[in-house]
Amino acid sequence: MLGFYINTEHLRKAVEYPKRYQTQNLFKNSVVVFFILLSFLLLFKPFGVYDPELKMHYLFICFFHAFAPAFILFAYFGVLNYFRKRKKQTKWTLLKEYIHIGTLLLLIGATSFLMRDLLYRNPNNWSWNYFYEEIRNCLIAGVFFYFFLRLLSFYFESKKGAPFVLQFIPLAIEAEKITLKTPLFISTQVKQDDFSLDIDELLFAKADGNYIELTKSKENQITTEVKRISLTQFETQIADYPHFFRCHRTYLVNMFKVEKVSGNSQGYILSFNETNLKVPVSRKQIDSFNTYYQELRTKYIA
Repeated sequence: MLGFYINTEHLRKAVEYPKRYQTQNLFKNSVVVFFILLSFLLLFKPFGVYDPELKMHYLFICFFHAFAPAFILFAYFGVLNYFRKRKKQTKWTLLKEYIHIGTLLLLIGATSFLMRDLLYRNPNNWSWNYFYEEIRNCLIAGVFFYFFLRLLSFYFESKKGAPFVLQFIPLAIEAEKITLKTPLFISTQVKQDDFSLDIDELLFAKADGNYIELTKSKENQITTEVKRISLTQFETQIADYPHFFRCHRTYLVNMFKVEKVSGNSQGYILSFNETNLKVPVSRKQIDSFNTYYQELRTKYIA
């Protein structure tokens, strides 16, 4: 007997709170939803409604059926954003999104049922049959409409930047696949400033004139050290470690430590598990970064 299995790991993995639900974008997106729904209702007339039952012109019927979901979307996520900000919540998952979308569709279906007396002359407006139909139709249509909008969003975001950024997979390297010689001895122009470095602890290096700032992570503790050496000289001395990439004029990053990539064709932002510090990828380096990432995946993951 075949078992039914769903991999829920990606549903529970923490992701960034979507911009489409953020307060500054909520009104605009609600207006877009309203006009898309209104256009769909006017063009395809999906309601099997008997004309004598209508209390008003079909145009106004469509207006209310489009306005209600858009308003509920705006109000629902407006309230959600308020409580998220008040409780300082940052964690978001796909599972949470699907639960909220399901709840939103149930509210829209219930609202459509409550509007029936306003829109239709029918003695059975308050029947359980119509309540069931409104909820069912809203869930079915809403799910398709939601994924249609997600596909549109994916398309436009992909046009702004490389598609792989939207599905970035961290380069989690098994220990036996790479051997790091550590600590590594780094020579500077002044012998007394020479130093040793545990290369596996390094997250990134940042240039600061003739100095560099080394940001390291050890046992989830972040430390920053300033060393008297230029970033170019430092990069030359760790050339044997190909997973370090010059992503910006002033930054050198450990690709194995990158947990998340966001951004578009104007530049990327690299994030790490251990710290809230970010590292930029300049616009000129985007293609090289994409290629480098794929090469490391092929070499160490495949």
